[in-house]
Formats: sequence, C-alpha cells, structure tokens
Amino acid sequence: MIRVLLVHRARLVRSVLAEWLRRESDLDVYDTTWRHAPGHALSDRPDVCAVDLDHADTDGHPPIGELLPSQNGAAPSRLLVMTTVDRPGLLRTAIEAGALGYVDKKSSPNRLVHGIRRVANGERFVDDSLGFGFLLAAEIPLTRRELSVLSQAAAGASIAEIAGDLHLSHGTVRNYMAAITRKTKARNGVDAIRISQTKGWL
Repeated sequence: MIRVLLVHRARLVRSVLAEWLRRESDLDVYDTTWRHAPGHALSDRPDVCAVDLDHADTDGHPPIGELLPSQNGAAPSRLLVMTTVDRPGLLRTAIEAGALGYVDKKSSPNRLVHGIRRVANGERFVDDSLGFGFLLAAEIPLTRRELSVLSQAAAGASIAEIAGDLHLSHGTVRNYMAAITRKTKARNGVDAIRISQTKGWL
C-alpha cells in the first residue's frame, strides 16, 4: 500500500481529488492544506507527498523542504508536484527541493496516479508537456540576492528596511531594484513585483 499525502489549498478541489485517488486499491490517501502539511508529513509518514505548487496558502513559495525531512531514521517522503508550464519559478523551487515527480495539471488524472506509483518506487516521472517549463526554470534572470531584495519589497518593506535587514547600503538596494526592473523588463519596481509573482519567482 502506498501512503499518499495530498496537499492543496482549495478544500473542495482537494476533497474531490482525494476521493478520486482513494478509488485506487493500492493508494492510502490523506489530504490537508499547506499550513498543516508539515505536521502531517511527520505524523503520517507518507511514501509520497503529492502537492499543488500553484495553490500554496502561505506567503511566498510553498514550504516544500518541510515535507521531506526523515524522522527517527525513517526514509523521507518522496515528492511529486502538480504544476503548469507557465510558473517556472515554482518549478525551479521543486527542482531544488529534489522532487522526483512532475505532473502537468492540464494532463489526464491518470497521469497523477501513474506518477505517484513511479515516485513511490523511487523513479523519476516528468510529464512531457512540462519540458518547456524546465527550460524556463533554468533561465530565471534574477540572482538569489536580487530575489531576496524583491521579496522584501513585495512584502512592503522600504529601502531602509531592506538595507537594514540584508546589511546593505541604501544605494546598493536601489541598484538592486534598478537591475531587477531592467532584467524583468518591467516599467518600475511595482511592475517587477507583479511580473515575478506571475512567473512564480517570488
């Protein structure tokens, strides 16, 4: 029996998808929100965490890493993500977290079941339709430092607050914001935030 933790913000969608997965005789499915997912990952010790990256009910990127640590020497859960090709930033987050499975949300539900089984066996599973998304994920134009600056700006922090928190001068923060605006081809800082959030970089 494969223990599956399904993580999705929308209760209705999550419940329907969980009931659909439970029809498979070899799947034992639990479902929860992102907020409660880390606790369930530790207590239920699923074989596979199947998560919807586009619907995290947390600030910023979903806390994927909190779903994967091993407990008491037990093997960590394996990660399968459900996403779309137009959110390369979220796809990159999943790659960096070591996800084994990548299911396109626009594909057949049977692909999800197939992906869960493959990932449970320790095999990689990638929907062909996500290929272009992987290329985009490798081409995110912003550095980690620029993303840190932009993330704080998106949260409403002032130049002075960002400078203090990141131990930078005010001028350096302004230079970072100018570079971010240029690299994202935005009109201004607010537009850069909008573009970055749309792409899933923040």
